[in-house]
Amino acid sequence: MQDKVKATTNTNLIEGATGEWEIIVGLEVHAQVASASKLFSGASTAFGGDPNSHVSLVDAAMPGMLPVINSECIAQAVRTGLGIKAAINLKSVFDRKNYFYPDLPQGYQISQYKQPIVGEGEVEIDVDGETMKVGIERLHLEQDAGKSIHDQHPEYSYVDLNRSGVALMEIVSKPDMRSAKQAQAYVSKLRTILRYLGTSDADMEKGNLRADVNVSVRKPDDPLGTRCEIKNVNSIRFIGQAIEVEARRQIDIIEDGGTIAQETRLFDSVKGETRSMRSKEEAHDYRYFPDPDLLPLELTQEYVDDLERGLPEMPDEKKDRFMRDFGLSDYDAGVLIAERGKADYFEKVAEGRDGKFAANWVINELFGRLNKEGLSIEASPVSAAQLGSIVDLIASDTISGKIAKDLFDIVWSEGGDPAGIVEKRGMKQVTDTGAIEKTVDEIMAANPDKVEQVKAKPNLMGWFVGQVMKASGGKANPKAVNEILKQKLGI
Repeated sequence: MQDKVKATTNTNLIEGATGEWEIIVGLEVHAQVASASKLFSGASTAFGGDPNSHVSLVDAAMPGMLPVINSECIAQAVRTGLGIKAAINLKSVFDRKNYFYPDLPQGYQISQYKQPIVGEGEVEIDVDGETMKVGIERLHLEQDAGKSIHDQHPEYSYVDLNRSGVALMEIVSKPDMRSAKQAQAYVSKLRTILRYLGTSDADMEKGNLRADVNVSVRKPDDPLGTRCEIKNVNSIRFIGQAIEVEARRQIDIIEDGGTIAQETRLFDSVKGETRSMRSKEEAHDYRYFPDPDLLPLELTQEYVDDLERGLPEMPDEKKDRFMRDFGLSDYDAGVLIAERGKADYFEKVAEGRDGKFAANWVINELFGRLNKEGLSIEASPVSAAQLGSIVDLIASDTISGKIAKDLFDIVWSEGGDPAGIVEKRGMKQVTDTGAIEKTVDEIMAANPDKVEQVKAKPNLMGWFVGQVMKASGGKANPKAVNEILKQKLGI
């Protein structure tokens, strides 16, 4: 029945054989805390390394080893809670979540259940020009498990405990999202917030940000349907694909007269399908109880207030300021604040200059080239000072926009001072109207038929502009060329 499912004009509804269906999405995002050591031990959290080389006796669950809370992980969780406008719980409790798996040496995971460190909050997202808020249910701290390796020997599986005990923030959303696009926008925004705060590098390629995706479907206004959880989705693109595939699977089953089993599933990006892993556990299956080795965590309001005073300007506030101070559109401001490094770069270029013009060059020329070359803003061959100099040369009419693009290519490839390059290579545009007028006269005299055509159809004047620019080696001032041509052609 897959061929019966298609998108409707309302992107938040799916058309099935029996009418329209609504997707309900909630996300549990796991972000690795930016900390040099683990949540309850001093072992390194560095990525990579030989298997089992970043493991303390606590991480390996050796008898008699007691966990000690890493204070930096606590501070990072509180900062994140403040960044998502959430309530900070001054008292929280660490619990034992009991389950058995080879890469969990303790036989339980130290997590938080009924009393998490962060309570309800919200994240604002933009989708298709509309702004909406996604509610946050909670943020809690927990330790990561190790990693089972199954593909190195046909008869054995191996366990690497390097990640065992690494601090994670699990950020649980409310089921407020109604489409794959909204879920992708939410994870993108959450990643941006974490990076602004410096509380997680949120690198999905390293597994430092991953999501458990909860999906259910219902007819509009009906009660919530049975949800399935898709575990450990590790890219924003795959999150969108997993939601769409799973929603279509559930609709097909219901419309064929079946029922949805609450279960945990795996997304196969190669086959474009979700597969059952196990029945979905409920909280009582894990036998949560307070960890007897850890006292309740009690914070003071003064401690929280001090952390709040140290927060950077957040993405939403920065976006509003860019629109207000630089006159940018909502779209351009959104592009510039998507990464803190890009926003900082733009501010350096725009300082003391026309903000809109600076944004145009940063977004279209610089970001376009970075995307083409697969480079981050930190690896840009053109510094903010160099791009600012190019913008100044255009603003002062020293070079034209076309020459500026050639200059940008030179600076990108060779480096150097833009003003010095213009001087040394004779790239200044011709602003001498007498010289331009002479060139115009010569071209008009050589093309009398074109002159008559343009007089009859003024929109063909672009041919003459191109010829003048070509004759001047692209150095003629385009504005002066247009004005002189209009005068000479009587347009």
